[in-house]
Amino acid sequence: MSAEPAPAAAAPEPAPGPEPPQGGGEPAEHRALVLTGFGGYDKLKVQARRGADPRPGEVSVTVRACGLNFADLMARQGLYDRLPPPPVCPGMECAGTVRALGEGVRDRQVGDKVMVLARSGLWQEVVNVPASHTFPMPEGMSFEEAAALLVNYITAYMVLFDFGNLRPNQSVLIHMAAGGVGTAAIQLCKTVENVTIFGTASASKHESLKESGVAHPIDYRTMDYAEEIRKISPKGVDIVLDPLGGSDTTKAFNLLKPMGKLITYGVANLLTGQKKNLMAMAKTWWNQFSITALQLLSQNKAVCGYHLGYMDEEVELLGGVVAKLVNLYTQGKIKPKIDSVWPFDQVAEAMKQMQEKKNVGKVILVPEAPKEESKKAEN
Repeated sequence: MSAEPAPAAAAPEPAPGPEPPQGGGEPAEHRALVLTGFGGYDKLKVQARRGADPRPGEVSVTVRACGLNFADLMARQGLYDRLPPPPVCPGMECAGTVRALGEGVRDRQVGDKVMVLARSGLWQEVVNVPASHTFPMPEGMSFEEAAALLVNYITAYMVLFDFGNLRPNQSVLIHMAAGGVGTAAIQLCKTVENVTIFGTASASKHESLKESGVAHPIDYRTMDYAEEIRKISPKGVDIVLDPLGGSDTTKAFNLLKPMGKLITYGVANLLTGQKKNLMAMAKTWWNQFSITALQLLSQNKAVCGYHLGYMDEEVELLGGVVAKLVNLYTQGKIKPKIDSVWPFDQVAEAMKQMQEKKNVGKVILVPEAPKEESKKAEN
């Protein structure tokens, strides 16, 4: 995709580069986070990159905040197939201000505050992206909130409503309920009347989950969540959001009520440590759920697969979802929950926060250190 920047320069650039010139002259350097190879946290480096003018149909954006997603953790280990080979700049979402327009762009102006969605390439101070991949930020939204909206809320919305067909009086199981998609899904469930939410998370997050609307938080580390759900709802649940994969997908399918829907949208079980774990991969694939169309017939259940990374060209479809989300935000019905904000040069700590599942809400990256030291959630 066009968000993919030029090859990296090797020298680190500790200070932000100057604003690129508006006309003529040598393009300025800017700082970018570059994945130099697959492996541990040390594979991400802050490097200098040389900017370029936006091409026809593109806008150039000064980036103020970027979202960190589970897919980025998998990409670092070489487990995410939508990332080009290293050296590469990761990052699927960011927010900032339009600083220049490419030829033919009519629906954006210099100075517009926008949210950006791309397959990769957004973890840098300046990005050039197709104008169709930018969305105007709603009034009153911070750059951090804007960087927390697109990937998690589009995923949660499409999974719950387009595939899940969530309706009043239904029940939903949300795994990793305190994470980015989990938080978004809880808020979206609350826009429908009388939805019962089961959420898995470590015990330290249960109080926070109850406050946000989870009726039944379950500690997946100390108990069998399927057994716990059956105690409360013997027939199971109407919808399961499955970002885990492996044997958990089988458990999810078995937990569905008649006419229930399982939506699988990730394989978080592959991630067990800093680097790729071949045993975990073998175990996950060996235990991966499989069912034929004929077997589904007698079950009266649905299995759906969702991957936002393969929808990057579905501009109209995604634009419609973003419009609905912006509307919900302006009505005060959804609000991205920020866990912590980290400067680019602390990307390893930011990734650790998420990979060790310490976050409650969204982990955000910013090009420079925030002016006030942001709270790093300990639980």
